[in-house]
Amino acid sequence: MVRKIGSLFALTSLVLALCLFSAGCTGTETAEAKKVSIGYVTWDCAIASTNVMKQVFEEAGYDVELIAVDAGPLFQALANGNVDFTTTGWLPHTHEHYWDQYGDRIDYVKANIPGAARIGLVVPTYVTIDSIDEMNDVADQFGGRIVGIEPGAGIMSRTEQAIDEYGLNYELVASSSAGMAAELRTAINNEKWVVVTGWSPHWKFGRYDLKFLDDPKEVYGGAEDIVTLARQDLAADDPEAHGILTRFEWTAEDIASVMTDIEGGMPEEEAAKKWIDANRDRVDVWLGKA
Repeated sequence: MVRKIGSLFALTSLVLALCLFSAGCTGTETAEAKKVSIGYVTWDCAIASTNVMKQVFEEAGYDVELIAVDAGPLFQALANGNVDFTTTGWLPHTHEHYWDQYGDRIDYVKANIPGAARIGLVVPTYVTIDSIDEMNDVADQFGGRIVGIEPGAGIMSRTEQAIDEYGLNYELVASSSAGMAAELRTAINNEKWVVVTGWSPHWKFGRYDLKFLDDPKEVYGGAEDIVTLARQDLAADDPEAHGILTRFEWTAEDIASVMTDIEGGMPEEEAAKKWIDANRDRVDVWLGKA
């Protein structure tokens, strides 16, 4: 009798252990299936969009990895399947070179801000010229400098092209998006002339009185879409994640509000949460809850 009880106890323990092991394995598999990586360039718009989508995916149960890279490596990583998606491709103009090189191996998911983006040369409104083809007449007032951002950015290659096509006697000074904004701020505070590589949507247009210089040769192109791009196998590998991306769409005003809060000193995560809390109905649509 004692032997039977002992055997029964041992069998029960074995079954319990197997159940716990099975549950543990199932939990591990679920966790692995709910990971996603977001690639982004450290532009203000990309920081804002990426942090919003990070929290959206976390709400959907994902472990989210953020990967900050330059534009070229980002497109290469998407093409190679090393990053799941990005929310801030600028097409058809800014990232045209990278799309031509890698686009046939990248999933164009959708435009999440359609037709509201623009790039070009930006000056304070007190600058008395209105067109790029007037710049050589006032080169001394600009110090012969165009303040740029990171080397390799699409807007930098477009500006190099503009210097050639307009015959500008200017030096394109590489910096960063933060460095460009700092030079712009300093110049405006001292009412100095400055010309920068600029894009919209961006918080600087809400903070300062600025204008794009006309581009009669259309070097910078016209209106652009901000688009969501994914690795080609994401839809098959993770339909839930891809579904969120196909529903993700907002406005230039939405992204500008997050950018402005971050530039004003609010932590990125807090600015993203503030927008999500104020736009719960839209986020629920993205998550497929509405």
